[in-house]
Amino acid sequence: MCGIFGIDGCDDASNLTYLGLYALQHRGQESAGIVSWDGKQLHLERGMGHVSDIFKEKVIARLPGRRALGHTRYSTAGSSVVANAQPIVVKTSMGPIGIVHNGNLVNPNEIRERLELEGSIFQTTSDTEVILHLMARNPRQDLVESFMLALGEVRGAYSLLLITDRCLIAARDPNGFRPLLLGDLGGCPCFASESCAFDLLGARLVRELEPGEVAVARDRRVESYRLPQPVEPTRCIFEHVYFARPDSRLFGDSVAQTRLRMGARLAREAPAAADIVVPVPDSGLYAAMGYSRESGLPLEFGLTRNHYVGRTFIEPRQSIRNFGVKIKLNPVRELLTGRRVVLVDDSIVRGTTSRKIVGMIRDGGAAEVHLRISAPPTEWPCHYGIDTPCRDELIAAQKSIEEIRAFIEADSLAYLSLDGMLGAVTGPRDSYCTACWTGDYRVAVSPSHGRQAELFPIRAEGE
Repeated sequence: MCGIFGIDGCDDASNLTYLGLYALQHRGQESAGIVSWDGKQLHLERGMGHVSDIFKEKVIARLPGRRALGHTRYSTAGSSVVANAQPIVVKTSMGPIGIVHNGNLVNPNEIRERLELEGSIFQTTSDTEVILHLMARNPRQDLVESFMLALGEVRGAYSLLLITDRCLIAARDPNGFRPLLLGDLGGCPCFASESCAFDLLGARLVRELEPGEVAVARDRRVESYRLPQPVEPTRCIFEHVYFARPDSRLFGDSVAQTRLRMGARLAREAPAAADIVVPVPDSGLYAAMGYSRESGLPLEFGLTRNHYVGRTFIEPRQSIRNFGVKIKLNPVRELLTGRRVVLVDDSIVRGTTSRKIVGMIRDGGAAEVHLRISAPPTEWPCHYGIDTPCRDELIAAQKSIEEIRAFIEADSLAYLSLDGMLGAVTGPRDSYCTACWTGDYRVAVSPSHGRQAELFPIRAEGE
């Protein structure tokens, strides 16, 4: 996941980057950081926690300059410590460089082992750092050339931003797994993971970077280059199912409209004899709206979410049953009592949370609970930027739909079909990655890439 934002040639660049990250907070809540260039040196501030907790006014004041980039982290590779917070900043023979990364490389370990044998010393356990080491090993007078040579050695998912003393660089992997968009704020180029960051700043969305594109922003101009290994686009459709904010546009589609269509298709594929439709906040909201409109059943907000829950809290061991779910959600009994409920959510991972929510709806007085999921069963882990469990921890990989229904104690359970999900987006169906539902991995994963890679076969490139 992760959110990245960068801007070039604009006064108060670090404050604008802070606001861009604020809009992208949903993409990662573990840590955040900003680096700026003031014409003489890079200035870096980062920390653990939310963007607004880290970047108080006095901290932003330590980030002068007209060029800046930032990152809000959701960890998929590397442990949860401040050393792995981004941006990562280094000094090289080509000058200072700062980097931020959304996505996950699939061959970082083999590159890291080779570089360590050749004498490289790594500061972090993040997969992103290998890109900087590859650049340092292949210095060029034109830093962009060195960057593109490094990208030629890595595989996997990456949307990247680099800040240097000369320019701001954006890059998207040849498959286009993760989104990256170009905007314009009063003539200043800016880049973001989602268009909602531009909306907050009043910036104009120019376009989405193409898969395999490297864009260089300097002197208020943007130059575009192409990586030499073109492949068919493989965009992450889970961005539309869950990750992205509904007010964003990604891969040419409105996220909200895509989720509405998924819900409507789910209603046609899996109707239920029920009285009301209830979304699981907030991820199931738009799919539930689509289900309600298509089925004719009224939408009711039978679950209320506490939006002020922090990242950490002390959970009592025995005193409160299901505390982790209850602190975030609470049933509205007046809407649920005696009603047959269609409960709509985006996915089931291990099944334990779904079981607690179904139990909460029953405790709220519902006569029946029919769970509907606006995506197919999640049977395979992701290697491209989602921190999904190993396959032996995914309930859909271990149990049939009926066994899952029995485990979560719902009266019925149905998922949106793969065909229905792909039919809800407007792009070509084969331009989306569906690996977490089908096991069809378009980019081969290195055998040394974590424990997950050893648990199941990976489709080789070109097969």
